[in-house]
Amino acid sequence: MSLEALVLIGLLVLLLMALLRFQQHAAGVFGAMLLGLLALGFIETADVLKNAANSGLATLVLLVLISYSLEKTSILRRISRFLFTRSVSGSVFRTVSFAALASSVLNNTAVVAAMLNTVRSNKTVSPAKLLIPLSYAAIFGGTLTLIGTSTNLIVHSMLTEKGHPGFGFFDFTLIGLGVTLACGGVVIFMSRFLPNDTIAAENRSAYLLEAELMADSPLVGLTVEEAGLRHLDALFLTEIVRGKQLIRPVARYDVLCAGDKLLFSGNVHKVNVLKQFVGLRLFADDNGLTTQVLTEVMIKEESVLIGKTLKSTGFRARFDAAVVAVRREGEQVSGKLGDIALKAGDVMLLATGPDFSSRHNLSKNFYILSDIDTEDMLSGHREKLTWWGFALMIGVSVFTPISLLQAAMFFLALLLFAKCLTVNEIKRRFPVEIWLVVTSALCIATAMNTTGLSNVISQFASTGLSGQAPFFTLMGIFLLTYLLTEMITNNAAAALMFPIAYSLAQGMGVDPIPMVMGVAFAASASFITPYGYQTNLMVFNASNYRLKHFFLMGAPVAITYIVVSLLLIPRVFPF
Repeated sequence: MSLEALVLIGLLVLLLMALLRFQQHAAGVFGAMLLGLLALGFIETADVLKNAANSGLATLVLLVLISYSLEKTSILRRISRFLFTRSVSGSVFRTVSFAALASSVLNNTAVVAAMLNTVRSNKTVSPAKLLIPLSYAAIFGGTLTLIGTSTNLIVHSMLTEKGHPGFGFFDFTLIGLGVTLACGGVVIFMSRFLPNDTIAAENRSAYLLEAELMADSPLVGLTVEEAGLRHLDALFLTEIVRGKQLIRPVARYDVLCAGDKLLFSGNVHKVNVLKQFVGLRLFADDNGLTTQVLTEVMIKEESVLIGKTLKSTGFRARFDAAVVAVRREGEQVSGKLGDIALKAGDVMLLATGPDFSSRHNLSKNFYILSDIDTEDMLSGHREKLTWWGFALMIGVSVFTPISLLQAAMFFLALLLFAKCLTVNEIKRRFPVEIWLVVTSALCIATAMNTTGLSNVISQFASTGLSGQAPFFTLMGIFLLTYLLTEMITNNAAAALMFPIAYSLAQGMGVDPIPMVMGVAFAASASFITPYGYQTNLMVFNASNYRLKHFFLMGAPVAITYIVVSLLLIPRVFPF
């Protein structure tokens, strides 16, 4: 083994350690790796440019942008209203079926975001019975087609870089259908063990709100009970912050002073009840924004806000919005809103200004859990054009010689021409992180070739695995990729494992497609924890789930997913 190959192995080990330590910043870690390879001469500038313009990667980017126009239509929200019946199992079946079908052609995060509020607000079935099944169905439903999940497209782009024609639109369907049916059955059966209470629907509104007592307020000098703040409708006075003093719990006889910060917990729909008290000013009122219409957002894992306080971020200037309330799952938020250190998964209620929906940095920092403005949604002929145009794009790519990339280019141009998308929206939603991860992964594969590491892996396979059944190698690749997916991001796991799986297949002298399929399916699954996949984190923060609920549901689903995938892959794609 050459010195260069040994150095590259060391860099790959460092890359994996960095991803485990900084998994919320996978794009930055991969970017640093790319620069390191370039500095050591393992790749050339021409390799970077070639990989950055990979046709599979370009297809992925275009589909992400197109999916945004689909998200702005109302069809998912309108259909999701008809999912609930008085039968719990029937409601779970409908939810799982619809989420899996929608995720086969739409981004699974967008599917969950669109259905989340409808599921939480339904009065027929406890949301706790539906939210985890919704997330899981969106995950395994994404395996039904080439465009169902970004990991399929990442593997497709890396395969085309090796000189293969890549995957067809329905190449994943037979295996994905088997996985979806089997895992869907397990989800429907196991949903009976999820909590069956009404607290989940109430807890979603248990935000922390802040109001300041002005010096000229007639409430100054009165006790909490005398001021009428003790028995508010759906709001509870939990704390008083007075300078550096925190009064908690608040007693009925505590006297109110000018400048007190009053912290309430409860139903945010009752926030304007506080405006009935003269001299009581909400945190958002300092920014001159109305609280008549609120927008609910969740902080993304890669947000620049993480670890910072609202006071230090310049929130109003950055987003044209002010925070009305904050909620954090599994932890009680305490203290003044402006001094709270934000975390990934925090849910905030925002009073928004007129420029909020046009800010370029929204998608990089937040999941929008509730509708923005109606002007930002598509309706009428533009909504019909978006859906029928999308169907036509898929049909053209499947039944004609025109590639999906070409069809996507023309469809995106049509969306811009019809004003279903704007240039600013494309700038805002351009998937820089995915683009950087995939480009870096392709460069890693290039470096493995130039340093001879790919040959080393192939030689190991041809000698050490000689005479061994390829199925056991597939099993090892699948399980390792699945383990990495649970520990780091799904896209990063696919990017790391593809070159290894491909080199092993070459060394064993077998068709690489089953191995590559193993990487794709294993990287598309994360069920046991709420932190391994974005949709899991979304439903975790939208409910009163605990980690045990994900393990209880996720373990049998994960086992079923792994077993069915390993049984079907070599049968649909023989070695």
